[in-house]
Amino acid sequence: MPEPFSRILVVDDEPGIREGCRRVLVPLDFHVEVAENGHEALRKVRSGKFDLVLLDIMMPDVSGIDLLEPIRQHDPDIVCIIITGYATVELAVQAVKRGAYDFISKPFSADELILAVTQGLERRRLTLESHRLAASEEKARELAEAKEALERLDRMKSTFMLTVAHELRAPVAALQGYLRLILDGYGDPEKQRGMLVRADKRASELLTLIDDLLTLAHVREAAPTETRARVQVHKVLAEVIDLLRVNAENKGIALSVRVDAEPTVLATREHVRQLWTNLISNAIRYTPEGGEVSVSLAVDDGTAVGAVADTGIGIAEEDLPKIFDEFYRTRTAKEMVNRGTGLGLAIVKRIVEAYGGTIGVESEAGKGSRFEFRLPLAQQSPATAAAAGAQSGPCDEDEAKPTSP
Repeated sequence: MPEPFSRILVVDDEPGIREGCRRVLVPLDFHVEVAENGHEALRKVRSGKFDLVLLDIMMPDVSGIDLLEPIRQHDPDIVCIIITGYATVELAVQAVKRGAYDFISKPFSADELILAVTQGLERRRLTLESHRLAASEEKARELAEAKEALERLDRMKSTFMLTVAHELRAPVAALQGYLRLILDGYGDPEKQRGMLVRADKRASELLTLIDDLLTLAHVREAAPTETRARVQVHKVLAEVIDLLRVNAENKGIALSVRVDAEPTVLATREHVRQLWTNLISNAIRYTPEGGEVSVSLAVDDGTAVGAVADTGIGIAEEDLPKIFDEFYRTRTAKEMVNRGTGLGLAIVKRIVEAYGGTIGVESEAGKGSRFEFRLPLAQQSPATAAAAGAQSGPCDEDEAKPTSP
């Protein structure tokens, strides 16, 4: 038997059929309501929660078959059983096509009614149970995915912490070794001075690593909206070029800058400065003496497009997928520059993605690299956009200097 208190609606224009169904079903612990026409039936269906509808096919206002669609629109799982005195194969086919579960012919006995109703309610129960199981399975899948994501995050955090500990241990151990030698009185003052110089160098490397770790932590998410500002990317670029030009000149590297537009982005000035600094300083660091580094800035499809290209050592194809990973340095990079945190490009990627941008790299071992990032432009008023368009234009490296907005 179905669960007690199932709600049944009997729709028939004959009072005898309505009351006869009520007398048979109420003693079986069903909640039974009646309607004498189609309009009353629709009103009751839409205002209540019924499990099954006994629906007369011939009524003065609306055909029972025509009621099937609006009833099932309200509740696709409601069970509709047609009551008819004109049982034919064609009628049965039509009723099933329109969404009826079954039909019973007048006149019908109490046993026939009870059998049709109990089978219909069992169908309703099984349908609802399947929905619950599907929802439970979907929830279980979501929970499993969330659990897997948390476990993956825990593994990443553990790996990151182990890597940080390893990277910090080497310079700290070197510092401790030099200090112990000096404390033990090893060597003459000149040798001790050499130890202090080396200790100072390792301390500087340690501070650089700590600074990069702090920066990486700070750029895991974009700055809050209330702390962002309109940053003129070309002006920040000019400042970075002024600071890094001497590094390029010391290596005999030709540093060129091309600014084809003066875009504004919504970010923090410090993040934009770090973005340019890390890309350009990396290009200079890994380009041999006499090489070239070129920097460009443009606007394309609503984004500020920055690019840094060099004629340096390049990146092997197998290293490209890992180049933005934290602490990752290629073998060639380690051979050329012994010391490095391996966090510069990871910081660049974090900054770009934090502000909804993208970054990519094209490179070939021994033939140089080209990094390109895109950041969404800040929204401008029509007047500001027109003024910016009138002022912007291509310029060479000597023109990449701060200008009035």
